[in-house]
Formats: sequence, structure tokens, C-alpha cells
Amino acid sequence: MRGKLKPLLALLAFGLFPLSGAFADQDWQEAEAPPPPAWRMDKLIPIDMPIRTDLSFGIDPATLSIGPDWVVRYVVVAYRPGGSTNAIYEGLRCNTAEVKTYARASEPGKWSPVGSPIWQPLDVTQSATRHSLALARQGLCESSAVGGRTPAELARRLQAPR
Repeated sequence: MRGKLKPLLALLAFGLFPLSGAFADQDWQEAEAPPPPAWRMDKLIPIDMPIRTDLSFGIDPATLSIGPDWVVRYVVVAYRPGGSTNAIYEGLRCNTAEVKTYARASEPGKWSPVGSPIWQPLDVTQSATRHSLALARQGLCESSAVGGRTPAELARRLQAPR
């Protein structure tokens, strides 16, 4: 129970889902994540970050997918205009408000897998998950569910955030 308390509080605090859906299905199994997809800088959808940062963030809509396990997977890019660029291949579980990082890259096609990826609660106080929480709130999640039925619908929601 204690391990579920922090994600529950995060979800309630940020209005991601009602109390009735507070505890995830105990029988849930994650599907095998596909390999990290190719990504491009020229089509990024900007992410409106809740806390000021020197980095800009965007998601490549061509990398959005919804797995049979209801995990939304995508590539988010953190960059400084005219400076460094880092891409992160992640999975987001809307029903538990958790994110997992599968791989990182500093240039297209040069992925470095994360050794033992783990699910982490979305937390505005943790810089490692702040962008994921922003994505959840801007359209990837709706209450405790995935925010759309198709990747194209998710991309539309991100382009016109609520």
C-alpha cells in the first residue's frame, strides 16, 4: 500500500484522475517495449513546462504509440536552441501516473538503452519526471485513462492543450 500512496497523491494533486480509480490492476503486465523509434527535431510539438527551465522540450508526434498494455510510448527531446540536444524514449502509464525511461540519445539513431528501467511516479518536484507530468496533463492522459484512442488523436490533443 505504501508504494501506491505517492503516485496516488500525485494524481489527486494534479487532477489526473478521480479517487475511485486510485489503485491499478494488480494483474497488469507490461508488454515488451518496441525498440526506440527514429526521431526528428523539425516536427516537435512543444511541451508547456510548469516550472521555468533553461531547456526547451518537445515531443516527436511520429514516435507516439499506444501499447496493448495501455502504455503510451514516445520520444521527448530536451534541447537548448543552438546547443545540446537529448532525446528520451519513455513509457507513460496514465492509470498509475508513472513513467519509465527505456533509452536516451544525444543524436538521432544513437540510442543508449537504460540498464534496468523502472517505473517512477510523476512528480513536479523531480526534474527527471516534470516533462512527463506536463505531457500527461497536456493531453496524453484524460483522468486515469489514455487521452485518445490513436497516436494521431494524442498528437492533436498535444497541439491544442486544454
